[in-house]
Amino acid sequence: MRIGERVSGDHTAASRPTGSQSASRATVQESPAPTPSWPRRLQATVLAYIALTKPRVIELLLVATIPVMLQADRGHVDLAVIACTLLGGWLGAASANTLNMVVDADIDKKMKRTARRPLARRAVAPRSALIFGIVLWAASFAVLWLAANLLSALLVSATIIFYVGVYTMILKRRTWQNVVWGGAAGCMPTLVGWAAVTGSLSWQPIVLFGVIFFWTPPHTWALAMRYKEDYKAAGVPMLPVIATEERVTRQMVIYTWLTVLCSLVLIPATSWIYAAVAILAGAWFASRVHILYRDTRRGAEVAPLKIFLQSNEYLAILFCGLAIDAVIGLQTIADYF
Repeated sequence: MRIGERVSGDHTAASRPTGSQSASRATVQESPAPTPSWPRRLQATVLAYIALTKPRVIELLLVATIPVMLQADRGHVDLAVIACTLLGGWLGAASANTLNMVVDADIDKKMKRTARRPLARRAVAPRSALIFGIVLWAASFAVLWLAANLLSALLVSATIIFYVGVYTMILKRRTWQNVVWGGAAGCMPTLVGWAAVTGSLSWQPIVLFGVIFFWTPPHTWALAMRYKEDYKAAGVPMLPVIATEERVTRQMVIYTWLTVLCSLVLIPATSWIYAAVAILAGAWFASRVHILYRDTRRGAEVAPLKIFLQSNEYLAILFCGLAIDAVIGLQTIADYF
């Protein structure tokens, strides 16, 4: 029996399918889309696992780690130690980001900004992602322990535990101060870099830790202002979700000034190069945030995403200035007194 024929009765012209019916049924009978070839499937899988590590976020690792390592050994550049530390730090950051996505898979599905992440679109199974994150963690510890020292390896492990266990699992969904305290995880490259070179810690990496610690809230809140509805839909109490824009930008001004002031504390251990960069870049960044606050108070239309991008530029300029200062190795300001 052909499709379209009646089970009983004469096969008259009335019972024959019309041209439009034939076209419609032909459409139904179209063959399914061909299965992607194994090279394409392999490529998609590899890209999904790379996406788990949040490659763009790891840029902060490079910005923070290299200048600190150069400052720890002013006037010298040990490329081997820098390369190994960056590899170990990258593996650790990749592990933290992967495990973060495992925990946040449920809310990532609800946010437009994160809906295309591998676990949200089921490109990677949660169990596979969990194993991948743990393997990266182990590799990070091994590389840093063997190529640098145990202290740097332990610091990276502490970063992963804090970021996933404290920030992602406890703070993120419970308090608007999530990025204030949770941001400490992003500051750890300063301590790791210094420890990898010296085998110890001192006041200088702690100051640089403070710079990134105070920088994180205005940087993150600027992005959250842009994607406020996303966070609201996911039930994440970011400050822009629960407070007025005026209050948010006022807090951004406070934390920006704390960032700039903290960066100036390092001046005695550097030369005039870093001092000039810290003062000028700090004044520029603070003025940008003040303008945002002023416009918000006036009820004008604002573009917080610009502040997000400018905050990245500020941090890059500051730490690049530190790197140049350390490599040139001029007499430090403290040496004049």
